Amino acid sequence: MKHLLSASDLDAATATLVLDTAAEMAGIAGREVKKLPTLRGRTVVNLFYEDSTRTRISFEAAAKRLSADVINFSAKGSSVSKGESLKDTALTLQAMGADAVVIRHSASGAPHRLATWVEGSVVNAGDGTHEHPTQALLDAYTMRSRLGRLAGLKVAVVGDVLHSRVARSNVALLATLGAKVTLVGPPTLIPVDLRSEVSYDLDAVLPDADVVMMLRVQRERMNDSYFPSEREYARRYGMDGARMRKLPEHAIVMHPGPMNRGMEIAPEVADSPRSTIVEQVANGVSVRMAVLYLLLGGKS
Repeated sequence: MKHLLSASDLDAATATLVLDTAAEMAGIAGREVKKLPTLRGRTVVNLFYEDSTRTRISFEAAAKRLSADVINFSAKGSSVSKGESLKDTALTLQAMGADAVVIRHSASGAPHRLATWVEGSVVNAGDGTHEHPTQALLDAYTMRSRLGRLAGLKVAVVGDVLHSRVARSNVALLATLGAKVTLVGPPTLIPVDLRSEVSYDLDAVLPDADVVMMLRVQRERMNDSYFPSEREYARRYGMDGARMRKLPEHAIVMHPGPMNRGMEIAPEVADSPRSTIVEQVANGVSVRMAVLYLLLGGKS
């Protein structure tokens, strides 16, 4: 594996290898010295054209725990604001000897283009409304950690699926790993191109769900009115305490963050023992350590 551009690039064996490696990496977090020398002398560039907190910090922490040198590149305040193209930025990074470039970009397909311009590995940290493969891997890792398996799990992905790269990557990866995904939301926010079961009734799906993954309503990507009001959306598709109590006893509630509390998820749900939201952040570091290790350090 030279790049990680899409969750659909992963077969079951490779995805399982990443999850198993992440489980080993998680053990390092409990040590007094949370570092491995695996990527010493390697350079990882975080190339972020969109604002991000969790993903950028997670990749930075992952690279540093593997002893890599990290360069954080933000489009704001760089030559990009002067009109520099992605290709010219890529060639600059190439000249600086970047071994891996972690890219987040508002244009779908940008990581794939970048991979043709640089010699190092490229990791897609979210491109437009296309994909976010490491988020899907950390979600799968969290499900497996909590529930002990992935094959046969019933996963409801709820909300703004249309604009969600997280949803697209999860649909692809979970199908590969044997889980059954149902997309839930208003008809205006369910894309027709995703091959998955669809329901417009959240309450009907909850009693059989092992996992409910709530998605953020991405107002910044909406140019039209996709639902009548925020209050109406919360009433029909928000996860509140009453809905949480309809879930089976073992079921978990997930959210990739950041959350619109009170809209897609109520505070009592977000802060409940069933919520894995904080775990997902911690697991994200382990999974991204595994990805960087397998791309850069695990080659035999």
